[in-house]
Amino acid sequence: MNPSKLDSAAIDKALNALNASAAAPWALRDGKLHKTFDFPDFIAAFGFMTRAALVAESMNHHPEWCNVYNRVRVDLRTHDADGITELDFALAARMEALV
Repeated sequence: MNPSKLDSAAIDKALNALNASAAAPWALRDGKLHKTFDFPDFIAAFGFMTRAALVAESMNHHPEWCNVYNRVRVDLRTHDADGITELDFALAARMEALV
């Protein structure tokens, strides 16, 4: 699959749809789809990352992320397309379903 970079109107539409059911919103930051997930503790945060890693691998689309104690910071961008694609929104939605 060679996803195409979305234009700003398509990104805005997809971001609104994604955030309609998200407990905390995703945002655009530095040309990436961004969110910080907060969990009760490190084990819950690491469990989320483990489940998300399996999903990301099955999609062959991997996040840029960082974990510090109970927080997981996620940035999504499709490097092959040099921007945000539908694949990023699909992975974000799958991550939302894991929370």
